[in-house]
Amino acid sequence: MTDSAVAVIRAGALTTVQDLGRPGHAHLGVPRSGALDRPAALLANRLVGNGTSAAVLETTLTGCALRPRRTLTAAVTGAHCSVTVDGRPAAWGAPVRVPAGALLDIGHARAGVRSYVALSGGVAAEPVLGSRSTDLLSGLGPAPLADGTVLPLGVAGGPYARVDTAPQPRPPVELVLRVTLGPRADWCTHEALKTLTTRAYRVSPASNRIGLRTEGPPLERAIPGELPSEGLVSGAVQVPPDGRPVVFLADHPTTGGYPVVAVVREADLWAAAQAVPGTPVRFVL
Repeated sequence: MTDSAVAVIRAGALTTVQDLGRPGHAHLGVPRSGALDRPAALLANRLVGNGTSAAVLETTLTGCALRPRRTLTAAVTGAHCSVTVDGRPAAWGAPVRVPAGALLDIGHARAGVRSYVALSGGVAAEPVLGSRSTDLLSGLGPAPLADGTVLPLGVAGGPYARVDTAPQPRPPVELVLRVTLGPRADWCTHEALKTLTTRAYRVSPASNRIGLRTEGPPLERAIPGELPSEGLVSGAVQVPPDGRPVVFLADHPTTGGYPVVAVVREADLWAAAQAVPGTPVRFVL
């Protein structure tokens, strides 16, 4: 095994390898996947001098702990959390030097859900369909990390702009999702669409990388039954039988038979990655 690698000492609740995803394969039933909070992942790579396509680690709530086999630069962005190197406090949201053999510990999220860990050179897992992203729905890409996993690293350095620090948004106190109605808005009543765009919802604990589930007033259907399966996109707001809207995220299925009554602007989806259960949600037309 090459020394250009990092060992996973503590995998955390769910830590996956993510890059910008694998767009262009929906016709094969393959979702885009990729980092849920893309701006945070891009910033982490900039902080360590990686290119935009370098793979990072996406942690969920409980962080992770890593031991690199070579000295490297790391950066943690996204959900606010403690960062230590061999037990000594280190900076969050800034480049951190980690000596070979030292323990880099990314703690539990204090605010937000997902932290992003960039390592100089990037995680060099084997690409699948042009991406190193873990796709939890289709099973493509590296498996979620487990204790003892060893990840290869790419070559550090390159002609990439590096920053020392940068402002980052805090997790949303209220998740505001701008939507365009359609394509199946007519499958819900007029009152239901008014409910969607005027009433308050909350993030459900059942949310994951596939979709942000909501709790709140159910939407009444104008047309009963199910549609034939049709294509879905990230940000699609689907109405399942219980009437509570689901916003599809990076690992969403590429087809579905429940009506899509609206679509969320892509720029608003990044904040959904950091919205903890119970966060108020508003759909704004």
